[in-house]
Amino acid sequence: MKPYLVHTPGWLQSLYPKRIWRRPEQDSVYLTFDDGPIPELTPWVLDELARYKAKATFFVIGDNVRKHPEVLARVVAEGHALGNHTFHHLKQPTVTDTDYLEDIDLCTQQLAEHGVSTQLFRPPYGKLKSRLAKIIRQRGHQIVMWDVLSADFDTAIDGQTATKNVLNHIRPGSIVVFHDSLKAKDRLTVALPEVLEYIKDKGWKCAELA
Repeated sequence: MKPYLVHTPGWLQSLYPKRIWRRPEQDSVYLTFDDGPIPELTPWVLDELARYKAKATFFVIGDNVRKHPEVLARVVAEGHALGNHTFHHLKQPTVTDTDYLEDIDLCTQQLAEHGVSTQLFRPPYGKLKSRLAKIIRQRGHQIVMWDVLSADFDTAIDGQTATKNVLNHIRPGSIVVFHDSLKAKDRLTVALPEVLEYIKDKGWKCAELA
């Protein structure tokens, strides 16, 4: 059994009702991309989104923003939303609450240096203790999870499997997770064009989170 769910069931969403799992939309879906920005893949993602006139949300790692500000600038210029994904892609509960919160702040500061402010936050690996989540919300962040996981990070699957993971579960209001990372590249470059074509055929809108 894989250590992840490609579809987050309603009962699990209900355990953490203050986290955002999906949107109550009738005609929009929300594609999100974690772990960038990087020059090797994020520009390709932006090209694909532009081909379909689609908007998305990028949950960025602060250290990648520091290293690749020109890629971040393009994400911003093309009208996509941004979210905080910590500075070092930290994993709970392997670090202290203090270190975790400081890492979120570092990412916030890095984005601010490039004129970006965001309330959106996604915990790396989807792992976040409830008491820490409460503090993060009190600081003004919205914790964004997902209801559809492509699993493009999983090197044991191929691109068609990642595609099916999305197409089998996506529906209006869905928040879908992809990764603009080198680890995910082989699966993302197969899945994203097919998913975008499917969304177009359905007549849905690809929107950014706000």
